[in-house]
Amino acid sequence: MDGTKPAMESNAEDTQDEGQESKGCFECCIKCLGGVPYASLVATILCFSGVALFCGCGHVALTGTLTMLENHFSTVTTDHATLTTVIQIFQYIIYGIASFFFVYAIILLAEGFYTTSAIKKELQSDFKTTACGRCITAFFMFLTYILALAFLAIFCFTAIPVFLFFNMWNTCAAMRSPDFYNNITGITTTLDSICVDVRQYGIIPWNATPGKACGATLGDICDTSEFYLSYHLYIVAFAGAGATAIALIHYLMILAANWAYLRSAVSTHEYQDIKTKDDQDVEAEARSKDGQNSSSYS
Repeated sequence: MDGTKPAMESNAEDTQDEGQESKGCFECCIKCLGGVPYASLVATILCFSGVALFCGCGHVALTGTLTMLENHFSTVTTDHATLTTVIQIFQYIIYGIASFFFVYAIILLAEGFYTTSAIKKELQSDFKTTACGRCITAFFMFLTYILALAFLAIFCFTAIPVFLFFNMWNTCAAMRSPDFYNNITGITTTLDSICVDVRQYGIIPWNATPGKACGATLGDICDTSEFYLSYHLYIVAFAGAGATAIALIHYLMILAANWAYLRSAVSTHEYQDIKTKDDQDVEAEARSKDGQNSSSYS
């Protein structure tokens, strides 16, 4: 019995130590999770996804559009030379957009971590913001506002090719329908009278050859992989541009809230400093009076 008791005590101590270690790991995990800026993290994931969809799908869609125009609407190289240059410039711009937003989203996420850490230190009365930190937050807020406006414009601009391809898709779908040859007035419509002329959109010049596609030729173009893939990729790029704009607006709200909090923290600390100084002056004055009273009694 005497040998069993120490063994039982040892097992109890080991169990207690394991419990303390588990509690320490749990508290550490909670502390780490508490320092994560979830709003900035969600905005970063949305921004990465939107930019990836817009840049990747937009780049491939532009290449497919150029191939389709060269094969079916502008067979002479000189007619679409300007368009080729413009598309290449857009593709290089897409490379720049992807690189810039990858770095910028990481920076905004780091700013979110900084502000979240500052909030925790504020709760522990161990936080002092600086004018530099407030200026950085204000600068990011201004830059994000400009980028949000720019991507809203890109979002609207991306809707143009979606609209053009949608009209062409609907025209081909209408030609395949059984009721195509008889319109609502009862007049017979020939297949070759239905055309899509891309020259009217200013994509290629008016003297481009052939410049338009009609009837069965138009139906064959709609069946090509270039048209099908480009149309759906433009839709995805359009959605990606919208997601990026939403992410930037989300970032803007986060930065505005962070800046307001930093300004409030400054005012609070200034008030606390003034109050502490006044309390110290009152205490010093009271001690001085007590010293004078004791000296007069002596």
